[in-house]
Amino acid sequence: MINNYKHIIWDWNGTLLDDVDFCKRIINRILIENNLPELTIDRYREIFTFPVEEYYKTAGLDFSKTSFEVLGKDFIDEYERNKLSCSLHKNAVEILSVIHKKGIGQSVLSAYLHDNLVKILDHYNLTQYFDNIIGLDNIYAGSKTHLGLRLIEQLKIPGDKILFIGDTLHDAEVAEAMGVNCILISNGHQVKEKLMVNSNIVLDKMLELNRYIL
Repeated sequence: MINNYKHIIWDWNGTLLDDVDFCKRIINRILIENNLPELTIDRYREIFTFPVEEYYKTAGLDFSKTSFEVLGKDFIDEYERNKLSCSLHKNAVEILSVIHKKGIGQSVLSAYLHDNLVKILDHYNLTQYFDNIIGLDNIYAGSKTHLGLRLIEQLKIPGDKILFIGDTLHDAEVAEAMGVNCILISNGHQVKEKLMVNSNIVLDKMLELNRYIL
């Protein structure tokens, strides 16, 4: 139960923010421009991974023709122009509020650019719920493990008193590196079958967290 924890760490994209279909549409535009087949939402969620460079390759993009740096900037430029068309996952604010009222600390740990993360959390009026907002220093969505290890040192809380909530295997990997427990939600960027490895705790949607927090 959530009362057993002193701190909750949240992923952002796909976990709190419902941006999966939006991201699929952007990568499909890039694929079409490179004469490659579009991805269905199921295929997108099957191949998505971190670092995102790897799923670009799986989708068929050839970095010898156009570098990942150019493609990645193309993606993020469109993402930034239209990101506010995305909504939060249903029940996200309610759950953040309940945890906050219980006096349990919360942080966001994301592979999203830090400055943009701060701005978008403020846009959705979520800043009030978080003690720490931590993102990468670049736009290319690589690993955030080093940020997680830095956060665990900063929190000075035993690992068994911290819970990480995310939507990808990378979130589970970061949680393992940090020595904290993890719950994955399968309506984000990766399919449930992919998340189920290594006996991960996997929920179908945010609402199911209620049984852990109420």
